[in-house]
Amino acid sequence: MDMLSHRSFDPADHEMSRDESPAAQMAALIEHLGGFLRRQIVIFIAIPATALAVGIAYLAATPPEYTATATLLIDSSKLRIFQNQLQSSVDMPLDTIQVGSQVEILASERIARAVVRQLRLAEDPNFVSSGGTLGRIRNLVSWSDNGAVDQERRAVNELLGRRSIARVERTYALNISYTARNPELAARIANAIAETYIDDQLYAKFETTRRASTWLQDRINELRAKVTAADKAVLEYKERNKIVDFGGGHATTAAGGQNRLIGEQQLFDLNSQLSTARGATTEAKARLDRIEQIRKLDIGEAAVSDLLKNDVVTRLRNQYLDLSGRAANLSARYGADHSAAVNLREQMQELSRNITAELGRIAASYQSDYEIARTREQNLEAELANLVSEGQSTNRDRIGLAELESSAKTYHTIYESFLGRYAEVIQQESFPITEARVINSASPPLQKSKPITSLVLAISTAFGIILSFGVAALREAIDGTFRTQKQIQQALRTKCLAVVPSIGNRLGRGPAARRDGRWGRRRESGDEPPAATEDSTTPPWAIAEPLMRRSVDEPLSIFTEAFRAIKVTAELRPAVRDNKVIGVTSTLPNEGKSTIACNLAMLMADAGKRVILLDLDLRSPTLASVLVPRPTAGWFDVLDGRAALDRAIGCEPDTGLDLLPLLGTDHPMHSDEILSSPAFSGLIEDLRRRYDYIIVDLPPIAPVVDVRATLPLIDWLVFVVEWGKTPIRTVQHHLRARPELYDRLLGVVLNKVDLRALERFEQPGLYRGGYYASNWPQSAQQRSAA
Repeated sequence: MDMLSHRSFDPADHEMSRDESPAAQMAALIEHLGGFLRRQIVIFIAIPATALAVGIAYLAATPPEYTATATLLIDSSKLRIFQNQLQSSVDMPLDTIQVGSQVEILASERIARAVVRQLRLAEDPNFVSSGGTLGRIRNLVSWSDNGAVDQERRAVNELLGRRSIARVERTYALNISYTARNPELAARIANAIAETYIDDQLYAKFETTRRASTWLQDRINELRAKVTAADKAVLEYKERNKIVDFGGGHATTAAGGQNRLIGEQQLFDLNSQLSTARGATTEAKARLDRIEQIRKLDIGEAAVSDLLKNDVVTRLRNQYLDLSGRAANLSARYGADHSAAVNLREQMQELSRNITAELGRIAASYQSDYEIARTREQNLEAELANLVSEGQSTNRDRIGLAELESSAKTYHTIYESFLGRYAEVIQQESFPITEARVINSASPPLQKSKPITSLVLAISTAFGIILSFGVAALREAIDGTFRTQKQIQQALRTKCLAVVPSIGNRLGRGPAARRDGRWGRRRESGDEPPAATEDSTTPPWAIAEPLMRRSVDEPLSIFTEAFRAIKVTAELRPAVRDNKVIGVTSTLPNEGKSTIACNLAMLMADAGKRVILLDLDLRSPTLASVLVPRPTAGWFDVLDGRAALDRAIGCEPDTGLDLLPLLGTDHPMHSDEILSSPAFSGLIEDLRRRYDYIIVDLPPIAPVVDVRATLPLIDWLVFVVEWGKTPIRTVQHHLRARPELYDRLLGVVLNKVDLRALERFEQPGLYRGGYYASNWPQSAQQRSAA
């Protein structure tokens, strides 16, 4: 027997080698997606519906919560009260740090505790337990003997957990929001937080002003005593040295009244000028020392503009602070390496250099002033020394008086300055103001803020859809079984002969009928087959199992049409012999190979062919168990010589099919030796001469090796796989290991197919409805009449 042309088998190659146009590929993709949706339609409906039901249940079980919001405005002009006191025509930039500080104060535990005490929230059991089941459990866990303190602490934590403080974009307005199950309570707490913050700011300013006034009062008392002592010392000195004022004020006259010498007047003038020069020198030295200290400070220090009253430096510093704030904001938003932030920092460096240069110029100016004042002082001292040398006795007393008067004048100046500041502080203490005010009081909200019905339903639906796609994709991925003819063609590189519906599918089924004799009339299914006669050499047997003869009982059903497809393929496939030996096998047991073999043999015999059905499944023979009456001899008896071949062969009277069974009592130890023996080969050759087709029910290839022993005697193999059960990888593995078996494949039969479920994998309506149901009754009546 010649083999078919060798075909290379590569199970890893799952795609057919063909060129497809983009339109065809798109159509195939759409068809694949449509099939995917049809197959998993239950998942796509059930899981989103369940997720939506969970969302609805969550909405029903979760109590609504309401959020009330109060708006607080912080006046930026008030925030600058302790900054630069100079009037400026340019508005100060938005100070993010200061606004952030106010947000932190609003969010502090101090404000929350004050609100709890003001509204007596710790004594409200509904407020403390508003955290739901988790809140109550937390309260039980944190319970201790110090009940009142813990109650207030829990109330503070509850308030802190449900309030939120947010800045309104780039403004000085702050939104104070509170969420509660009671809308009136939410509005009351939000307003209380705002009012408590304002009261806290007023109290803080009052405390600051009070402390400042106390300190200023102590200093004023000290200065008053010093001023009094200095004035008294001046008067005593004048009286003791008989010095009379000349020209009023603090100017001194020579002792002796109105008639004074010119030298004494000059000494008086020089002494006055020397005192002024010394004050100027001291002041110039102080300015020079201060400018040197300022040059050592960072340009961002407030003292640069507060202590150094220079318009240029103040303007440059304000520009530097503006750029610093903008650079910090950009760095926080986009990172320190952002081009805009780097550019601002370069501008800041340029401003820093300008400020340093301006400070250097001021320092040089102050140095020059100091040198001039010091030189003038030295000149006056030299002139005074000359006058002193001339009138030492007269001028000695006046020098001491000048020192006393200078000290008294200094004390007077400081004392007057402190009196002015003290008056301002007392005025602020009597009329306190705050930088914050409420511009929008919270009112009880009309609609709930949580949970948001649309958001919860949208999230649950989206989650259900995503989960359904995941579950559907997982089901597709783990379903490694044969489902469609295309899978067979792609995975096994061979033809799918037929799709055989399962026994539960009654689509297209016609009435059961049987016939008397090979070409006789049909008879009712309840009639018994004719009994054997003494002259007959072939015993008449009837197949008692309806499924084994369904192809002839329902001639126009989809079930039978599948076997016609197998029959036509076997007749059209070229072979080297006139007779054909067709083996039917599968990978695993219980895939329906015996049913396929029996129905195929009966259909061929019913068509007028000389067909014999041979049972070669030595481990689990099927044919003998479905024959009525039970056979008494099988082909194993023929090989042993216990029975003649004609006695072992039976005839199915309805179709004329000959049957050669294997008795269930025959279980040889070495089945492969029997199937490859010359005696068995002779039996097959004898059957070839008698029949057109020999249908052989072979054992499965996975558990036993009997099929390989019979391959030299088999022309074609019909391979049976069970729909939705037979693993693709298992079939590929066994066919890869047996290429000689693969070369004899006539094709593959997809058995036990659920036609309704198959519509989710292939084109809907392809296997049911329409043609078979509409044409069967008329054809059955015509054939019955014939």
